[in-house]
Amino acid sequence: MNWHGLFWGDSDASFLLEISFRTVIMFFVILFSLKILGKRGVKQLSVFELVIIISLGSAAGDPMFYREVGILSALGVFVVIIICYKLITHFVFKYKVLEKVLEGEPIYLIEDGVFSLHNFNKEALGYDEFFSEMRQKGVSHLGQIDIAILEISGEISLYFYDDKDVLYGLPILPSLYNNSIIEITKEHFYSCYFCGKTEMIIPKKEHICPNCNHKKWVKSINSLRVT
Repeated sequence: MNWHGLFWGDSDASFLLEISFRTVIMFFVILFSLKILGKRGVKQLSVFELVIIISLGSAAGDPMFYREVGILSALGVFVVIIICYKLITHFVFKYKVLEKVLEGEPIYLIEDGVFSLHNFNKEALGYDEFFSEMRQKGVSHLGQIDIAILEISGEISLYFYDDKDVLYGLPILPSLYNNSIIEITKEHFYSCYFCGKTEMIIPKKEHICPNCNHKKWVKSINSLRVT
């Protein structure tokens, strides 16, 4: 076992001081660059901002511990990235089409307590993940929600019905949602397991959802949201 190579690589202890010096310089370069980019580049990580942050991190990392990579080379990369960011941001605000291409647009996931399946299936968002986020905001079923929007930042905005307008809806509590059935044995409000479409169903062997053509149902609830 080459312990020296394992811990030091091709360098020696004397290079640690140089690494420390390089790291301090690049640390302040990153801070200065993010200051130039503005708060939007730090707070709102759309796909476009994420590419910028990753690019800056990659450019900053190499000169910190690779002896053959000079700091001036990294500074050149930073300058180019910042210029590109400023130019693209200018054109994004000027041309809405470019903004949609680079950053996307808000997507309606729920309308009137029912999943917008066409929009939901376009996003890499699973039911479990989506339900988890809603539960953290005090939601127990879809009948409490008028509209749910997936913002370009990845955040989910929820608009609720007033308590007096809460509908029967698909429960998102695991203990209730997992109790799906096909045969309806008792007249009640039921919600489609896949899209949340809710309707009064009389006892029958099976009932096809008119919205998505599935036949698994969950007994609906209409409890008020806990705030």
